[in-house]
Amino acid sequence: MSSRLPEIITLESESSAHFGYDNHPITKINDHVVRIATMTEPFHWHFHPNSDETFLVIEGRLAIDFESGSLELHPGQLLTIPRGVRHRTRPIGERSVNLTFERSGSETVAG
Repeated sequence: MSSRLPEIITLESESSAHFGYDNHPITKINDHVVRIATMTEPFHWHFHPNSDETFLVIEGRLAIDFESGSLELHPGQLLTIPRGVRHRTRPIGERSVNLTFERSGSETVAG
């Protein structure tokens, strides 16, 4: 067993100065990855054929558009999108910061 301590991840520093759209991994959990997404503009329509995707809003508000309508998430709210469901995300207001949880190696298909 290793005597090294786990790394602390500070979400504020991971999202501090990003403009536009930035989505990068911050840690792995078993066969899943946790990403932080900082958004000041919409992300394109897409789906994930091999993984569900969970969003947890930590700053601002996030709209998730589906073919059948839209949902709005506020800080502290979480939503899971089943694999294969077409969607797009966009900030409401100037900026949205959220965590996403998905299977490592998840495929993103535009459209």
